[in-house]
Amino acid sequence: MFDNGETLQDADCIADAIAAARDALEGAQHILLGAGSGLSSAAGLTYFGERFEAHFKNFIDYYGMSDLYSSGFYPFPDDEAAWAYWAERIWFNRYNPPSLELYDQLFSYLHNRDCFIITTNVDGQFPKAGFAPGRIFAAQGDYGFMQCGRSCHDELYPTKEAVDAIRLNTRAGERVRVSDSSLVPTCPRCGAVMIPWLCTDERFLRGGTWCASEQRYSEWLDKARASGGLVLLEMGVGFSVPDVIRFPFERLAQSDGCTLVRMNYDAASIDAPGLQAGVSVPGNIAETWPRIAGIG
Repeated sequence: MFDNGETLQDADCIADAIAAARDALEGAQHILLGAGSGLSSAAGLTYFGERFEAHFKNFIDYYGMSDLYSSGFYPFPDDEAAWAYWAERIWFNRYNPPSLELYDQLFSYLHNRDCFIITTNVDGQFPKAGFAPGRIFAAQGDYGFMQCGRSCHDELYPTKEAVDAIRLNTRAGERVRVSDSSLVPTCPRCGAVMIPWLCTDERFLRGGTWCASEQRYSEWLDKARASGGLVLLEMGVGFSVPDVIRFPFERLAQSDGCTLVRMNYDAASIDAPGLQAGVSVPGNIAETWPRIAGIG
């Protein structure tokens, strides 16, 4: 097992970790990929800094926002202001970006393998790269969908049409509120204002779509565990929501003795007691993954 201490920063130790990760993945019969925000950040979808400040300047100036993560919890004064922001954010992270190179590299490596993905990312990069939607469990939602704000029924709706109309009204983020209230999407059944299908509060809809995806994940995992040869590949998962991927992966590796490959910029250590096979790969995933996958 590798430790994310001082010695692991040494180039030789990182090379050893990359080689161990490569060997584990090449010998795997089944690969469970757990992906967190660090993976999308490494791919270029950062939620702070220059990328955020350049595109959301009007919102920053008006509301004092500091980053895309915390601004998702901002108490907007009304629905017109909230949806002006969310339309721009959804377009910026979901509809505008193409399939990014790091995700394309993952698909090239994994598409012929028995693989399943559980992710807390909501940006839709995995299906864009070509991964089958039936092999993806987006545990915290997806920017591509919205739900009734009262959760009055169990249906999700695409956001694309509403986002495009609002961005046209606000001149693509130049205005920080929607001037035509009829453009704010409302529930077709109860009339409540719709909200993005994201796990930001207790209204998040874990309905039929979510449950079906979770069941496919559970069934795949049960079969993989029963047949053996399972390797857990964890990428960019920190401690913001560790109960979704990080801690369950550690428990699974402890109970089944399968290898856990943990890749993260600054939280790659594996400290779980009793875990027999763990490989910690620190550093920028955009740099370490191509070396593991043998790219370039």
